[in-house]
Amino acid sequence: MLLALFTAPLAGCASFSREDFTADEAYRATPPAAADIRFNAADGAAAVAFSNRTRRQLESSGDRRVDILAISGGGADGAYGAGVMVGWTRAKTRPTFEVVTGVSTGALIAPFAFLGPHWDKTLRDAYAGGKASQVLKGQGLGVLFSSSLYSPEYLRALVETYCTSVMLHEIAQEHAKGRRLLIATTNLDSQQTVVWDMGAIATRGGPEALKLFREVLVASAAIPGVFPPVIIPIGDADGRQIDEMHVDGGVTAPFVSIPEGLYFWDAPEGQTSTPGRIFVLVNGKLDPSFAVVRGRAPTILGRTFDTMMKTNLRAHIAANRAFAERNNMDFEIAEVPRDAESGSLNFQPESMRRLFKLGEDTAVAGKAWSQLD
Repeated sequence: MLLALFTAPLAGCASFSREDFTADEAYRATPPAAADIRFNAADGAAAVAFSNRTRRQLESSGDRRVDILAISGGGADGAYGAGVMVGWTRAKTRPTFEVVTGVSTGALIAPFAFLGPHWDKTLRDAYAGGKASQVLKGQGLGVLFSSSLYSPEYLRALVETYCTSVMLHEIAQEHAKGRRLLIATTNLDSQQTVVWDMGAIATRGGPEALKLFREVLVASAAIPGVFPPVIIPIGDADGRQIDEMHVDGGVTAPFVSIPEGLYFWDAPEGQTSTPGRIFVLVNGKLDPSFAVVRGRAPTILGRTFDTMMKTNLRAHIAANRAFAERNNMDFEIAEVPRDAESGSLNFQPESMRRLFKLGEDTAVAGKAWSQLD
């Protein structure tokens, strides 16, 4: 029933009207069982409860170490991150992560990274096989009546091609061992990061689980204005259906290794910190880049947006690194090399293949990761 609520008919790509509702109505419409598959990243109590459940299940299986891989957004630059994962396998140094998280293009990489090296061939095909070049297809005159510049048709087709029932079955198996695959979206109505437990969704099984799993991936990659938002029905309040509008998780969080509700968390007295490592795979460049900005509105807006996103990314890295140091965890980061030709909206096959190979070669050489000393 819960999955049926979340996967009712979704809004199309055209502009659409929505009924008003209050935050209280949204809260009352959300089924209690929804807590099993998602939580707000800023909700400290929910984040602690999720963390404790995961830790207990891992400990019961004899695994006390927690290695976390967080994969950021970055559009077409995700080809670099995908290449790093494949190169890491070839270098024979790739860990088996207890927790894998993804945002935006990182959400599309995350299931492959979670399932391990035997999915590398499929990951290579997804990012270096040329299929992604179809993602940015214009809508012609339809854009005048749409909520986005581009149709979601090709993004959805890409997700449906690679996100199969076989993938969900394997994710459910790993979830049963205590491992977690988390994907972040932005609830545009509440302005909050929502963290979805994809293994919990996969465990439900059946067509509704597969549909919701795919919708969350599409929502996490739905850059506002570029792709339309994903409308997710959540339940009923006073006889009215309440729907949430979800967009790119990168709007509120460039990556999620530690939910923001845990940034200032310390282990309770008598409970030792769980040993582990945090790896943040950035599908982009961290450092500011100099460029003379032309005096045109689109150029100024684009440069402003890029500057805001980079600043937000560096702030998140600082907060997560501080958490790791306070809790005796190693913290490592990988990013697109400064001199690499890249562009988050450059989905041309040759460009993506070049970035993929660069990521793969850098990881094979053991140069992908650093501690930012």
